[in-house]
Amino acid sequence: MVKKIFFGFLILCGIGLVIFIAYVLMIFSALGGFDKDYSVTELKENFANKRTEIYEVKAYINKIVPSNKLVHIEFEDDNTLGIFHLKVGDNFESNWDVEIESGKADTLLQKLGWTKETLKTLKNKLDKANCIGITSGEPCNISFQRSGFGMYSFNVFDKPIPDSLKVRYNDSCNYIMVNRKVVLEYGGGAIGSQCFYNKE
Repeated sequence: MVKKIFFGFLILCGIGLVIFIAYVLMIFSALGGFDKDYSVTELKENFANKRTEIYEVKAYINKIVPSNKLVHIEFEDDNTLGIFHLKVGDNFESNWDVEIESGKADTLLQKLGWTKETLKTLKNKLDKANCIGITSGEPCNISFQRSGFGMYSFNVFDKPIPDSLKVRYNDSCNYIMVNRKVVLEYGGGAIGSQCFYNKE
């Protein structure tokens, strides 16, 4: 009887340990533990190698988004938009995990005067730039890659950054200025590091 209770206790402890380890691994993964952290050098190299493609996708998004609207879009894959936020005037609409073949996507595309072919062209241009998302406007923010909840991106300006904004866009935490028209950005999301992890 005592042996049965003892073995039952051991089994329960084993199950509890497995559940705990699975929970820790899940949290670790969500924080980017299994995702690659990108260095400042890697971002600079990608920008240098894909400069033409990055400027092409910037020009394209600002051409297809009406002047009174702002779009933040991120492709999860060919079928899903992880983010499809839309701002019209003062009205901001958050949209997460939007299937491209869905009524929700159709409604958002209609608001912009886009078609699914527009999305396909945008995705193709982002792929060529080795990027996953973009936010229209000035500066144009082009999402490079995610690491957990964090996002690495490029802020690309049409004109040189004025002296009054240099401190803001070169704080060595969220922003690192490459030159007067290009600023690297890292946003850590709700949890995790809020600054560039590797500044080399």
